[in-house]
Amino acid sequence: MTILPVIPISPDQPDILPSGLTKTRRRPSMPPRHLADMDLAARKSAVTSLGEPAFRAKQLSTHYFGRLVRDAAEMTDLPAGSRDRLTADLLPTLLTPVREQACDDGATRKTLWRLHDGALVESVLMGYPDRVTACVSSQAGCGMACPFCATGQQGLTRNLSVAEIVDQVVYLAGVAASGAVTGSPPRLSRVVFMGMGEPLANYPRVIETVRRLTAPAPEGLGLSQRHITVSTVGLVPAMRRLIAEQLSVTLALSLHAPDDDLRDELVPVNQRWKVAEVLDAAFDYAAQTGRRVSIEYALIRDVNDQPWRADLLGRLLRGKLAHVNLIPLNPTPGSKWDASPKPVEREFVRRLQEAGVSTTVRDTRGREIDGACGQLAAGELTDASAGGAAADAEVAQ
Repeated sequence: MTILPVIPISPDQPDILPSGLTKTRRRPSMPPRHLADMDLAARKSAVTSLGEPAFRAKQLSTHYFGRLVRDAAEMTDLPAGSRDRLTADLLPTLLTPVREQACDDGATRKTLWRLHDGALVESVLMGYPDRVTACVSSQAGCGMACPFCATGQQGLTRNLSVAEIVDQVVYLAGVAASGAVTGSPPRLSRVVFMGMGEPLANYPRVIETVRRLTAPAPEGLGLSQRHITVSTVGLVPAMRRLIAEQLSVTLALSLHAPDDDLRDELVPVNQRWKVAEVLDAAFDYAAQTGRRVSIEYALIRDVNDQPWRADLLGRLLRGKLAHVNLIPLNPTPGSKWDASPKPVEREFVRRLQEAGVSTTVRDTRGREIDGACGQLAAGELTDASAGGAAADAEVAQ
């Protein structure tokens, strides 16, 4: 595992730590406008409003989306005066790396970012022999309060802007292009909205991000919609809005239990939209798009891994355009939740497959670098609030 150093920050609101010392934080607020917030027409308008010719919009867009350049100093085809003015107004710094870690011989790389207001988010780059995937956050924190999820335990700080989401992808695409992801192609080809936050709770910005990522360069990154996955805990009205978008993204439903009694506890939003209603919306999405729905199911020891629950899930999904992605739980520190034993996991898979349901077990990546979403941020918050003088010096020197 490789751990890179913490980047100093300059926050601006005092908090009192248990040690009696102080650290500071900022009030949550949306960031300044950025090139990635706008389509190409809006970029041209923004450029001309700064007194520059409209073609500068395409130059900036080519650097950012085509060449994956985020540093103004590298945009040497722009006149120095214009470059400084344009980048200051249209390419402000949105993400500052706090910590970066790598494992799996460099094939998995996780970054903890500090946003302009001090909020923390995470993104992960995962390399495979045939593809490179970025897992990105759509919110700082999460308001869904799932008790086994590190992010859910933090609560919601705020939604991310379109550009804050896109900038995660552009950065990770640049890492892939540098050849830093061992044994993988040098081009990012897939994006999954499975980092921090509930994507459909930030619906307009997530949909706009999808359109930006899939627009041809230089307006966007030129990714395939079919290579983008949007996850949800089951916000049914937003799922039905997604059907009407006529996109070809994969929908991933974080189900985690096939019965309402348990899902009410594991996924509290189930108290509003029950399993049957959530699955109906997912199946309607599959019928409209022809895209198989991914049913995400974190296996938790002695909680949701009983054979009868596997059988019930099999009955619910039999004959449907759906695939079950079983996830060995990555426990958070101090949590009462733990991963199911391998024999239990294998029996769960066997029963689903016997019911005719396509099932796989997710590749476990990044356990030694707090790979589950929210764990790195939770660790940073814990260090800052309970680590005394040493942690305080590290976080806010």
